[in-house]
Amino acid sequence: MARFFYIAINKAGHKQTGSEEASNQEEAISRLQAKNLVIVNIFSENKEGGGFPEEIVSKAKFKPKHYRITTEDLTLFCRQIATLLGAGVTILKGLEIIAQQVSSRRLYAIIKDLQKNMEAGLSFHEALAKHPTVFSELWVNLIESGEASGNLAVVLARLAGYLERNAAFKKKIISALLYPIILMLAGTGALLFLTLKIIPTFTELFKGFDITLPFLTQLLISTSAFIRKFLPIMIIIAFVLFWLFRKYISTKAGRKQYEKFLFRLPVFGEFFRVLVIERFTSEMATLVESGVPILYSLEITEHSVANLVLSEIISKIKEDVRQGRPLNQPLERSGFFEPMAVQMITIGEEIGELSNMFKRLNAFYQEYTDTFLTRFTSMFEPIMLLFMGVVIGIMVVGMFLPIFQIAQIGG
Repeated sequence: MARFFYIAINKAGHKQTGSEEASNQEEAISRLQAKNLVIVNIFSENKEGGGFPEEIVSKAKFKPKHYRITTEDLTLFCRQIATLLGAGVTILKGLEIIAQQVSSRRLYAIIKDLQKNMEAGLSFHEALAKHPTVFSELWVNLIESGEASGNLAVVLARLAGYLERNAAFKKKIISALLYPIILMLAGTGALLFLTLKIIPTFTELFKGFDITLPFLTQLLISTSAFIRKFLPIMIIIAFVLFWLFRKYISTKAGRKQYEKFLFRLPVFGEFFRVLVIERFTSEMATLVESGVPILYSLEITEHSVANLVLSEIISKIKEDVRQGRPLNQPLERSGFFEPMAVQMITIGEEIGELSNMFKRLNAFYQEYTDTFLTRFTSMFEPIMLLFMGVVIGIMVVGMFLPIFQIAQIGG
């Protein structure tokens, strides 16, 4: 193990120095990043064991670990640049520091391109706009607002907070749905094993006895034979149908019909609608709080909510606002937002606290989704177990009925 000295910026934006023991420099950097530190310099202890050399500028030999850019990569990049700017580091110097410790090879190349474009005279948001597949309109417009107002560090910190909250919310949803999915897959696997392996074994056994099989047993044997014969065809048909479905919803008309179908589903329709509104309120809160005009905020969210139904509603709302109407009127007329949301936005407009009202609404919708998922998972488990118990019980009874019949004949 070697000792590495470092100069870093902590989450509060203050300079921090210290040392970290690790087997190599890459491991030391990973450990420091896990402590939410943005590394400025890092170097190994000299042979003489001298003191901490503050003036040494050492480039980290940290190799990116993967190619693609993950949500975590972008969130960390935003948080790091916000922390460095808040500590008084220039954007170009900040990009240079972050490039030395980024985990994505693609993001590393993009950061280098950002540096090149900014050195050529482009502003930060103009350089970001050259990579629309990585940095969305939300990024570009928020940073443009921060540059215009002179509060770029504050705006970046808000953007980082939004990205972190959004990522945490997605993880909650995935975690809540993971157990039901695993339970369903395990149940399906058990049923397939019984159908494809156990029932055929019993079928061969019954062929050696001259008995009339009960109706339930015959039904199970016929079903098993049908599935074993046509399973490859059924799998191919399922893949073809899935491909056609994906092809259909990739079109604008198909996507819109699919979204409307989801919103009309019993029980889950309201959940899907709330998920979409949650993202809308989250983005609007971040944009309005950062000083982006309401009309411009609606323009950005229209293209970033990833839902055609709500995008069309936002487009109509935007046109009404452009004509001077209050925000609450088109919201209410759309029928997509419940009266509580409309009233809160109305009050927010009247008292000049629109961003806070969007924040409150966002917190409410997140709480709603958390409660819904908790109730769904708590109800799904016993229902699934009961269903599996009944189905497997029927299969077991159907297979053992002939055995009881044989035992009676033998007795």
